[in-house]
Parts: sequence; C-alpha cells; structure tokens
Amino acid sequence: MTEQELLVSALLDSETREAAFSHLIKNYKQRLYWHIRRLVLNHDDADDVLQETFIKVYKNIEKFRGDSQLFTWMYRIATHQAIDFLNKQAKYRGIDDYELLESKISHLESDVYFDGDAAALKLQQAIAQLPEKQRLIFNMKYFDDLKFKEIAKILDCSEGGLKASYHHAVKKIKLFLDEK
Repeated sequence: MTEQELLVSALLDSETREAAFSHLIKNYKQRLYWHIRRLVLNHDDADDVLQETFIKVYKNIEKFRGDSQLFTWMYRIATHQAIDFLNKQAKYRGIDDYELLESKISHLESDVYFDGDAAALKLQQAIAQLPEKQRLIFNMKYFDDLKFKEIAKILDCSEGGLKASYHHAVKKIKLFLDEK
C-alpha cells in the first residue's frame, strides 16, 4: 500500500479517523492556505475558506475515488470553496468579481499579513485583472508550480486549453506591468 492509500484507509476507519485527519491537516494546511490566500487575498478570509475546505474534506472523504492524488482532490475542493466564497461576497456587496478583487487589493497594503513589496502588489493587481479561469491557472502554475496535468485534473479541463490560457495570462500580466 502506498502512503496515500494508508492515509485514506485511516481516514475511512472510525478508530483512526481523528489521528489521520490531524496528520492530513498538518501535512497540507500550509500549501492549501497559500493557494486559497492568493485567490481571496485576505488572511482572515483565507483562514475561513481553509477551515471550510477541511470540513468538506472530512465530511466527504468516502467520496475520494483515488483516481488522482489526495492533494489534488483537496486542492480542487479548496479552489471551489475559494471561488464560492468570492462569488458570495461579491453578490452580498452587489458588485462583480473584478470590483471585489480591486477592493481587496486596495486593502492589501494595510494587511498586517501581507509582507510583499511594491512589485508584489503590482503583480497582484495584474493578476486581479485576469478572467477567473486565467487567474486560477496562473496562480497554480506560477506560485504553486503545479504541472499542467495536475491543474487539468483540479479544474477538470484539457491540458492544451490550460497551456493556452496560461500563456494568455502571462501576456496580459506583462502588458499590465509594462503600462504601470
């Protein structure tokens, strides 16, 4: 049995579930947090979405089919939780996604958890200009260094389309940064 199979087996067993889930959180919390944080742009929001992600993983572990890595499955859940969170926030405020991200970026400099410089802030502004799918793909490839094959499984789309979207995103970001 692989390490992943042992972990999933322990998560499915009522006697070992709590310990296995603690192990799962310890191993994946930081990577998932930063993925979510890059999408929602706020520490407190990222913590909330991360908590919801782990709750969803805990409640749905029996639905994990094993046709991908456990992390890929959790990453997919985290991505959808973050998107849902942003959509709900935008709807609640009566604004579109772009306006919501602009608002979040304008508060990023004053965020005590943001330790980036002016260049990092400009990059975040450029990323916020991208359509949602390009923004997701760029974040996963650039920051998380995921392979296109992994991203395709997470977003449930073709590798070819992902590569094209990534390259379009890179061009748009370069254009934005050159203009500023």
